[in-house]
Amino acid sequence: MTTTTARRIAIALAAGAVTLAGLSACAPLVVGGAAVAGAGMVATDRRSSSAQVDDQAIELRGAARIRDIANDDMNVTVTSFNRQVLLTGTVGSDADRRKVEDAIRRVDNVRSVVNEVVVGPGSSFPDRSNDTFITGKVKAALLDQNDIFANSFKVVTERGVVYLMGIATRTETDRATDVARGTSGVKKVVRMVEVISDQELANLKAQQPLSQVSGSGSSSSSGTSAAPASSSSTSTSRVPLPPMEPLPGSSSAAPPATTPASSGVVTTPVR
Repeated sequence: MTTTTARRIAIALAAGAVTLAGLSACAPLVVGGAAVAGAGMVATDRRSSSAQVDDQAIELRGAARIRDIANDDMNVTVTSFNRQVLLTGTVGSDADRRKVEDAIRRVDNVRSVVNEVVVGPGSSFPDRSNDTFITGKVKAALLDQNDIFANSFKVVTERGVVYLMGIATRTETDRATDVARGTSGVKKVVRMVEVISDQELANLKAQQPLSQVSGSGSSSSSGTSAAPASSSSTSTSRVPLPPMEPLPGSSSAAPPATTPASSGVVTTPVR
């Protein structure tokens, strides 16, 4: 492992440690990163600034909703990306699982919910520590790639299953999936990615001020730059999330960004 890679893992783990520090056997709920985003992330995120604010609000409000119904067997994580919500963790019954999802669906600005909560005993502290470590390794591995933009993806790990959330082209999504799958300790990768065409990505890059352009890569599919924080880009409104559908086929003649069928959110398990 190179010194640079080790340093990046250390940075990623330091961020994850903040979340892990709040975990205990009796913690009923974790907010998926509402307090992590800063001004620098806003400037390099493909979501609009309003979507980023909404995501933080969704996570906080979702936490409050679940806290109202929580019991000793409920350990749930709420993560929102571009108003798409991922629920992970454990509950004591199918009824609680449905109750959690219903509570989150009533939160303002939530467009869709992927409920990955399972019925069973809560994860142990070593399990949660290992998940945090895996998340850090995946983030560091993504940072090491020159052909994808790591900030295009949010990484969530639950019992060795890595969830990739983000806004990216099919090429970027496939590349990030390969990187995550190649990380030691990863049991499965689930992609919750809002797939955009190369033309849509080019439009985002054209809208971005030169002062925010990243230097990691140069091709249109590398995702080396992000939408400006004030932009109301096409990434702020998408079709509802289809359940566990495969990634759409790639095409060299991608339809324009205004075509509803040109993109969407896909959830694909990769074993």
